[in-house]
Amino acid sequence: MSFLIDSSIMITSQILFFGFGWLFFMRQLFKDYEVRQYVVQVIFSVTFAFSCTMFELIIFEILGVLNSSSRYFHWKMNLCVILLILVFMVPFYIGYFIVSNIRLLHKQRLLFSCLLWLTFMYFFWKLGDPFPILSPKHGILSIEQLISRVGVIGVTLMALLSGFGAVNCPYTYMSYFLRNVTDTDILALERRLLQTMDMIISKKKRMAMTRRTMFQKGEVHNKPSGFWGMIKSVTTSAPGSENLTLIQQEVDALEELSRQLFLETADLYATKERIEYSKTFKGKYFNFLGYFFSIYCVWKIFMATINIVFDRVGKTDPVTRGIEITVNYLGIQFDVKFWSQHISFILVGIIIVTSIRGLLITLTKFFYAISSSKSSNVIVLLLAQIMGMYFVSSVLLIRMSMPLEYRTIITEVLGELQFNFYHRWFDVIFLYRPAFRFILMQHLSESPARQ
Repeated sequence: MSFLIDSSIMITSQILFFGFGWLFFMRQLFKDYEVRQYVVQVIFSVTFAFSCTMFELIIFEILGVLNSSSRYFHWKMNLCVILLILVFMVPFYIGYFIVSNIRLLHKQRLLFSCLLWLTFMYFFWKLGDPFPILSPKHGILSIEQLISRVGVIGVTLMALLSGFGAVNCPYTYMSYFLRNVTDTDILALERRLLQTMDMIISKKKRMAMTRRTMFQKGEVHNKPSGFWGMIKSVTTSAPGSENLTLIQQEVDALEELSRQLFLETADLYATKERIEYSKTFKGKYFNFLGYFFSIYCVWKIFMATINIVFDRVGKTDPVTRGIEITVNYLGIQFDVKFWSQHISFILVGIIIVTSIRGLLITLTKFFYAISSSKSSNVIVLLLAQIMGMYFVSSVLLIRMSMPLEYRTIITEVLGELQFNFYHRWFDVIFLYRPAFRFILMQHLSESPARQ
């Protein structure tokens, strides 16, 4: 009976997540396009629903919601479904819609879609060769074999986004990096832009008058014909044509200058709006967050460097370790286990919410930047693929932020993976690429202990 109640809770939450993914698809991604393939919308919403369900199960692990057997069953089922979508369904439909856009292959699109999927499976499987993620104990299509490869791609994406965010965060939120912009600066730049536009108009008037004069003199119509006439037109030119060429070159240069001035003017207006926004209460709040996250980013870069140089991976979660250091330093009586549970729950919740929000914002910007009416279906499926891999890899990395007693079921479901490798790989990509050979060789020479 308890299993049925637990399953009804999970199914209800999955329906809610599916509905949110459906609304996000219609209201954000496809609000400017006509939905012609509902299978794309269903795949995106299902991927989003099962990805969020994994995060929900992480919170249930910390809070102790549902029976342990029910959580294990739904962990297993969610991982199987999300891997089925990411490895089999989404790549096949990506190939199908790519082939459908090619008229020559339209009649045999099913055959070529299968060939593209087989090509994807070949490279997806060969991805595991240079990494220490293989194990002879597991079958070809076991969860461990699939999730290990998905984890490499997802962790790489997470590290690239995190590295970009670590550099971009201070410039985005801190008013310290804003340059001082006054109304005088904007007016001076606008005056230069207007002068440039006036010069462009005057030169185009000169060109129009020169063409009119040449037309009246017959220099436009009385062009020589035949082979010798063509040679003569190349070697000689009309009296006014040289002036036209020079003026046209000047107009092109002025138009390029006007574009640059317009962009600089728009940038000054945006900077001025940010300065005014930073003076509000909300702006001061985000400015404070900017200082906080800047310190965190510097600390993250420092710790990633230490982890790579000294070949180190934490044995305990950061919350418990931080509380233990504080208690030992201050010498006070403190229930580390009790408070680490609650603080870990809050920390993991913040990580989950910010990860989902940040990824959806990034996907929306990316979709608007490169999508078109023909490629929109393919791009949405690619975004669903990235989203699923990103969330699966988040589970691999969030596991380290959880106390040991809450990792048991997650570790059993994920199987015998080299969890140390994924954390070191994240640190390497987060900082720089040249160190990846050192990490790979170290892992290949000695099999790290599984946590």
